[in-house]
Amino acid sequence: MLFSQGKKLKVTLLYLFVLYSDQHSAQPETGQVKGIVGKSLSFPEKVLKSGSLLYGGLGNIAHVYPGKQSNTNLENRFKNRLHWNNVTGFFTLTDLQIDDSGVYTVENSDEEKRTHTFQLTVYYVLSKPQVTVHDNSPCTVVCSVENRREVTLSWYRGEEKLNQTSSPDLNITLSLPLKVDEQNRDSYRCEAANPVSKETAVVPNYCIESDPSKVTDGIERTRDCLIISVICILVASGLVGLAIYLKKRRNGHSHAGIHLLTG
Repeated sequence: MLFSQGKKLKVTLLYLFVLYSDQHSAQPETGQVKGIVGKSLSFPEKVLKSGSLLYGGLGNIAHVYPGKQSNTNLENRFKNRLHWNNVTGFFTLTDLQIDDSGVYTVENSDEEKRTHTFQLTVYYVLSKPQVTVHDNSPCTVVCSVENRREVTLSWYRGEEKLNQTSSPDLNITLSLPLKVDEQNRDSYRCEAANPVSKETAVVPNYCIESDPSKVTDGIERTRDCLIISVICILVASGLVGLAIYLKKRRNGHSHAGIHLLTG
């Protein structure tokens, strides 16, 4: 009797385990989708006749009815930005904002009800990093860029990554210093990257000269050019003035000679 009950208990437990496993494996996986601030994104799941789009805790934010009708203005924050295309069947969110990131679920009821979940993450397109020279001997530079979501800032020499930094604090400017090897003429570059964009900046050429005597501060070089330009302008103005003076003087002598002859 006890053996029979034990066997029944084992069978029941096995059945429950198989049922749980089937239900767990049947749960749809969450797809990862990336968006860019100001751009548009279409969720890659079609709803051709009937279905809905849900967002996080807000629930239903768009609904498609049989007969190719739709209502995409169920939530004010998405008003005039959420659209359904009756040809492709895709829901599209336009003018993306950072706070549009979150979990979206497409419920498709065309034939049999099925759901697809997507984790949307919206990113900024990065600005070009800035490289500033802090010291010329030896040449030390600092690369900086405004921090955004999942941004990394790296220094490369050729294809070799020299160092890298990142920070979860989005209110700071990422900075990464580098001491340039003056004996190595390989190109250095600073790279700012996130999952949707990449921008680079290079070390100024005068900072990677192998001969330290060739290293000249950019401000001093600009000042020297300005001084030379001013001198050239003054010399040219003097020559023009001298030419005008000589011409007037020559004309004055000519008129005096004419008066003497006629007198």
